[in-house]
Amino acid sequence: MSKLRVGLIGANVGYGWSPIAHLPALAELPEFELAAVCTAHEETARESAEKYGARLAFHDHREMLARDDIDIIGIVVRVPNHHQLTMDVLEAGKHVYTEWPLGANLHEAEEMAALARTKGVHTMAGLQSRCWPDILRLKELVDEGYLGDVLAVNLSAFFSGILSRTSARTWQKDVELGATSMTIGFGHVIDALCMIFGEFSEVASVVRTQVPQWHETDTGRTVDVTSPDNILVSGTLTSGAVVSAHFGTIPWHNRPYRLQAYGREGTLVIDSNETATQSTTRIYGGKSDDAGLTEIAVPERLTWVPESVPQGPPFNVAQMWRRFGEAIRSGERAEPDFDTAVVRHRLLDAIQRASDTGQHQTL
Repeated sequence: MSKLRVGLIGANVGYGWSPIAHLPALAELPEFELAAVCTAHEETARESAEKYGARLAFHDHREMLARDDIDIIGIVVRVPNHHQLTMDVLEAGKHVYTEWPLGANLHEAEEMAALARTKGVHTMAGLQSRCWPDILRLKELVDEGYLGDVLAVNLSAFFSGILSRTSARTWQKDVELGATSMTIGFGHVIDALCMIFGEFSEVASVVRTQVPQWHETDTGRTVDVTSPDNILVSGTLTSGAVVSAHFGTIPWHNRPYRLQAYGREGTLVIDSNETATQSTTRIYGGKSDDAGLTEIAVPERLTWVPESVPQGPPFNVAQMWRRFGEAIRSGERAEPDFDTAVVRHRLLDAIQRASDTGQHQTL
């Protein structure tokens, strides 16, 4: 079959999520061709095309969208730019993969999802935990009845890096721009929880900015911060299971990821000692008559990409691209699409509203 031709918006050499994840992922997937790259400046676009082997280079995305020899657009830029770029891609009638968060707010996400449905194109939102083999295996176990009735779920995730950062990253200090610990870090881990166990029916929460200033390491400036760094949620799932979740961005000695689930017939735990990636996590389980928890293997069938795909950030992104390509070829829906992303945005809005009002929110 002919390759699916990708145009990537936001592909600067050596900077951003594209060179860290998307470009090395696409390079190892034979069903895709990196047809074009688009950056803000002509010289950086040419540099990127030469380095990554793209046929075409653009510094105006509208010129790229006018091409008939590009099938899919990947949007991997700062969150405030997602909405307009994605709407332009949808108006051009092309399939689109937009990184998470889909929009800077719920309203933007809803507009993008609505237009995508009208245009009848395939979409993918970058909630890549849904293609992480460990999470896929955990969902299988729950669906197979390993736990029986799920009674309680606990999520704990603490990531380091709160007190200082370079000036290139302090733009994330403003909550209105949509790229915060709540939308990105917490958004990914709570989405994985919901994929496995189902959606929330009600939530209560505390959302706080514990460190209201950041130090810029390259300029020496101190900047004020409105983005939250601690999110504490309690709630009930539609299944009736009770959930507690605490996500924090903290200064030192992080404990990135631990998800525990308790049911009438067993217990499941996924744990990470270093980073929340598939290469450093383990699944443990125990049934009611077991002496304790033992490690559960993740089958190779849940790895869909070639062995040549680098571990770390490119891996789950490559899994996402493979799922997206299969959906486009088959004509079937593949989650996480824009509608999935809207559901997640609505949950984040409800969590923020619960914290602001001090009242439970029903979803």
